Amino acid sequence: MFNIFKKTYNHEERTLFDFMRRGVLFSKLSDDELSKFTPHLHLRHYTKGEVIFFRDDPSQALYLISRGIVTLNIDIEDKFEDLVHLKATDTFGDNAILEGTNRPYNAVCFSDHADVYVIPQAVIHNIFEENNKIKAKMMTSMAEIYDRFTAHLFRAYKESFGFFDLGRAFMPF
Repeated sequence: MFNIFKKTYNHEERTLFDFMRRGVLFSKLSDDELSKFTPHLHLRHYTKGEVIFFRDDPSQALYLISRGIVTLNIDIEDKFEDLVHLKATDTFGDNAILEGTNRPYNAVCFSDHADVYVIPQAVIHNIFEENNKIKAKMMTSMAEIYDRFTAHLFRAYKESFGFFDLGRAFMPF
């Protein structure tokens, strides 16, 4: 039975929802739930070598890559070790959904250009306060991300035989 009072979404909105759902954090959300975030998506443009955020910065936003490549790296003394290269539909800065967190790594534009959607942390937390179901679904997704990361971390450590490569922990999900 068709509900004439149910909100409908146009092709552009549904395309954006499908894009967002490709990232693990948003994968469990319905169109109605995703629609709470879309007015707050800010598209930022980055160029090669531009820093998106530094390690230890406060986690003030969540990022979704629309186009381009972003590298996550960690600085050790004066050197940078790449952890992973992220591409379109990948999210990063996921710990912004948690309160009082700082960035554990640097994020830098790797490709000539990258278009990245930014969702401010304050918006995420306001949505969580208004809708516990969204918060529960996204926290469940966050737990799944951390569980997979931990499994990758221990597998990389076991396989390293003393030469541990931290980048192996960032294998694709």
